[in-house]
Amino acid sequence: MNHIKAIQKPSPFESIALVVAIILIISSSIILFDAVPHLPILFSVLLLIAYGLVKRIPFRSLEKGLVDGAGAGMSAVFLFFFIGILISSWIMSGTIPTLIYVGFQIITPTFFFAIVFVVTSIIGVSIGSSLTTVATVGVAFIGMAHVMDISLPIAAGAIVSGAFFGDKMSPLSDTTNLASSIVKVDLFEHIRNMGWTTFPAFVISFGLFAILSPRVETADLEKINLFKEGLLQTGAIHWYAFIPLVLLVILTIRKVPAILTLAISSFVAVLLSYLHQSYGVDQVFSILFNGFNSATGVKDVDELLTRGGMNSMMFTVGLVLLALSMGGLLFTLGIIQTLLALVSSLLRKTYAVISATALTAIGINVLIGEQYLSILLTGQAFQTQFEKLGLANKNLSRVMEDAGTVVNPLVPWSVCGIFITKVLGVATVDYLPFAFFCLLSPILTVLFGFMGKTLTRVDNSL
Repeated sequence: MNHIKAIQKPSPFESIALVVAIILIISSSIILFDAVPHLPILFSVLLLIAYGLVKRIPFRSLEKGLVDGAGAGMSAVFLFFFIGILISSWIMSGTIPTLIYVGFQIITPTFFFAIVFVVTSIIGVSIGSSLTTVATVGVAFIGMAHVMDISLPIAAGAIVSGAFFGDKMSPLSDTTNLASSIVKVDLFEHIRNMGWTTFPAFVISFGLFAILSPRVETADLEKINLFKEGLLQTGAIHWYAFIPLVLLVILTIRKVPAILTLAISSFVAVLLSYLHQSYGVDQVFSILFNGFNSATGVKDVDELLTRGGMNSMMFTVGLVLLALSMGGLLFTLGIIQTLLALVSSLLRKTYAVISATALTAIGINVLIGEQYLSILLTGQAFQTQFEKLGLANKNLSRVMEDAGTVVNPLVPWSVCGIFITKVLGVATVDYLPFAFFCLLSPILTVLFGFMGKTLTRVDNSL
């Protein structure tokens, strides 16, 4: 969205007033009135259009800003469609039911949350995609938590924490590559440098999840056994059900584009489903669009496995397009550029630069709801300030991820927040207090900035 040029230069007061008004409209509508995010974002768009018209900006220019903003999210829209197809096809092939069944076989309920955090972290690093991790093994784990009748918000917090640890630290991750490339830092040097804040956050989060993990009574374990029997009744628990997951990992490692990876894995999953179930072509099309409809007669199993499909992503897609359209207007009206210039001009000390960088990344996530923009814009805005203070660019790339990548799932109207809520069935505000890794990362990066620790300076004598 950085290609959108401002057609005016608003005053700092106007920019701040508009941003505050938008935040109030969105937050009050969602928190106080339990509104879906679409409407307050649409109201915010109307507010920005009204402001532009008062400033005598042609409506066609404002409309172009809306379209350009929405256009920036088209790749995400197609990704969401294919993730919806992936979920339904993985249920057809037995991949998700088998993952759940095996998980019940190997997981220790007493340390459930800690194990969920570690497993999702490993898978997240392996495939480099937080959303794919959430949509696959995350769905399996949230199903286990539901069956064991333990806290879904804490389980979702563990899933989100692990998935975004993987998204942050994987060399296969789009955000990791973007953060390193935007400020010209070697990818693996960037990942190593992130370890200073990431591993302490990981250890603390693991400890907190271990403490919060419940003691499961015998009755709960009996319920798990009933659930396992229900899964077996689907006839979809087979060794070959892991093939789509293995294929997904291999294609990701081979750096095949995400959409193609999801499409290939989904296609193979549909073919594998014919080994245990005969579907008509019309049934396959219906499942891929409307989602899988489980009818085992076991309520918990049916609730878990009735999901997926392109249609399930329509709510998400609509909200993403609205949010990005609002972002396009904010750029067209010069509001974002004015705020970034205002913040960057006030920085003189190392701790102030790092704190402002983190707050800017967080602010863009809250205002626009897009993690890629929080990384891109923050890097562009603060690279000069880091250079003036003699700080190596890898310090900036680390802050961009600590306060950009992992904060997005904590914002209810963000791309990641919307998607996770839709897939896991747990509201963003409910799992937010328990997404320990995502909360600790920006805190630690700001704390180390104040302490002057783990910072690398450029040797100007060379």
